[in-house]
Amino acid sequence: MPPLSATIITLNEAAHIARAIRSFSCADEIMVIDAGSTDDTREIAARLGAKVLVHPWEGFAAQKNFAARQASHDWILSLDADEELDAEAQAAVRSWKNATPQAEGYRFARQARYLGRWIRHAGWYPDWKLRLYHRKHGQWMGSYIHESVKVEGRVETLPGKILHYTCDSLEEHRQRIEFYTDLAAAELTDREERVRWLRRAIAPPWTFAQTYFFRLGFLDGVPGFWIAWMASRYVSRKYAKWAKLTLAKRGAFNKRSHVIRREDSEPPSC
Repeated sequence: MPPLSATIITLNEAAHIARAIRSFSCADEIMVIDAGSTDDTREIAARLGAKVLVHPWEGFAAQKNFAARQASHDWILSLDADEELDAEAQAAVRSWKNATPQAEGYRFARQARYLGRWIRHAGWYPDWKLRLYHRKHGQWMGSYIHESVKVEGRVETLPGKILHYTCDSLEEHRQRIEFYTDLAAAELTDREERVRWLRRAIAPPWTFAQTYFFRLGFLDGVPGFWIAWMASRYVSRKYAKWAKLTLAKRGAFNKRSHVIRREDSEPPSC
């Protein structure tokens, strides 16, 4: 029976953390790494039996790798604070613990709840997520966003779902888009990617069409429409912020170059 550590990273997740921790009934240890919450996140987690450590924010992947290093056991089951394992997934992990592991990583289907409805289309389901892994064979990767576990070895699928409680309102979704597009634009800038004007013009409407029509978002009703609309907005905001950062970076470079040229042109002092 392999012992299992469950890990969660948090920052002001008092509204969600209890649900996530209660779904970890299959774990031998629950480790919460908090980035400095100002609400009751840490207190709630501690009352539910979790070990709580405070660690300054380093980024999503780095924070999750830190959580894995602090765990007592090599097998790690990682969830976000706004997620939980459904009953079938919890049972699957218990069954897994009663056998010899045949892989180095295991994935689950993830289903999102958006605007009060469970989403089954729009490219959101099944959203396969590898969350159970041996830390000697896997680690979280991704400098900014879209972090994921990369495993050296075999990956299998377990029954059940990760339930993801996303946005209850459009305003909440807009706020998330602003946060994540800041990170996405910074990532594009650091990679020195060049985004042509044609791509910037076409990508948002194409994203809407792909999400709403080709990925059958319309079958999810009104929430499906807003998923497509917000996906388009995400792309538009990401490229707009990238353009602003690129211009600022280019301006700073030109300013430094001007100073260097000016210094080179000045005669040496006596």
